[in-house]
Amino acid sequence: MARFTRIQVALKMAETGIVPVFYHKDIEVAKLVVKACYDGGVRVFEFTNRGDFAHELFGELNKWAAQECPELMLGVGSIIDAGTASLYIQLGANFIVAPLINEEVASTCNRRKVLWAPGCGSLTEISKAEELGAEIVKVFPGSSVGGPGFVSAVKGPCPWTSIMPTGGVEPTEENLTKWFKAGVTCVGMGSNLFPKEVIAAKDWSKITKLCSEALAIVANLK
Repeated sequence: MARFTRIQVALKMAETGIVPVFYHKDIEVAKLVVKACYDGGVRVFEFTNRGDFAHELFGELNKWAAQECPELMLGVGSIIDAGTASLYIQLGANFIVAPLINEEVASTCNRRKVLWAPGCGSLTEISKAEELGAEIVKVFPGSSVGGPGFVSAVKGPCPWTSIMPTGGVEPTEENLTKWFKAGVTCVGMGSNLFPKEVIAAKDWSKITKLCSEALAIVANLK
């Protein structure tokens, strides 16, 4: 069962502003990355459902995080069907992120009061997602859909919409300023927060530094 309610997750996403997105097949690497982010101030983390046996990795990671990173809200991304959503919810996922809208996933999450953030690429899709109960919608892929300009255009007629772009977000003041001035609630950030060379070098302090600096930038923009 989720340790945090969907309301708590939504508020923490809005408060911190950054949700790292990461997957690695080595559980020890995953733990070290999560801990590095946590030490840098991250409190919401998305583990991507990507490789074989990803759910087994998530289950172990979630149990570990409950002890080592007690304030961390660990969720899962790339969920496209209700069966997979149910599997991860049973493993204690605190939120479900999807690249698309699936009504059965929405119903599954709503029944268990788990936050569901579906991927949307148009205002019509955003409105549909909100109708299905999405508190925060994922704009994906953020840069390809239209970037910060798309966000500000959506916020014009729908100022109540909470948006989390993923794809094209960088941990720099220039990039983050564009997104947050456009009106995003938070941003999802993957490869730009976890450069391959940093992972290969096991430079966990570098990840902590990137997270800390990015969170400080976002805090100044709120």
